[in-house]
Amino acid sequence: MNIKIVAVGKIKEKYIQQGIEEFKKRLSKYCLINIIEVKDEKAPEDLSEKDMEKVKQKEGERILSKIPKNSFIIALAIEGKGLSSEKLSKRMESLMIDGINDITFIIGGSLGLSEEILNKSNFKLSFSNMTFPHQLMRLVLLEQIYRGFRIMRGEPYHK
Repeated sequence: MNIKIVAVGKIKEKYIQQGIEEFKKRLSKYCLINIIEVKDEKAPEDLSEKDMEKVKQKEGERILSKIPKNSFIIALAIEGKGLSSEKLSKRMESLMIDGINDITFIIGGSLGLSEEILNKSNFKLSFSNMTFPHQLMRLVLLEQIYRGFRIMRGEPYHK
């Protein structure tokens, strides 16, 4: 299984970088994991709706250029479907059984994802109705992917 995470922006906090590296190391025995960062657009607080859409559009174009052609696309979006860890694990397992060996998770920037990205995605996943820093979501997503593989394999994990 090849898993890519395409994410807007760079991780600046060292503790988040360390956590990401730890989960990438843990995941290496289950899958090939690749994190691709795309440049974020400057987004001052006082942007109009139109300017916010332009920012998401530019970031969306960068994201699209990084998605492999036959990849199953999972966009992280508040309006997506919430799944338990067990159901996310089952979803990933079902994709593998169906012969899909390439999954791309997409994490947008501070303004979210463009409509084009949301429409192109095969599945929209919500971690919560709450808003999380997009840098932190990378770490949370990696942990859940790791947990999903452990569940799939019947290995112990914290409940």
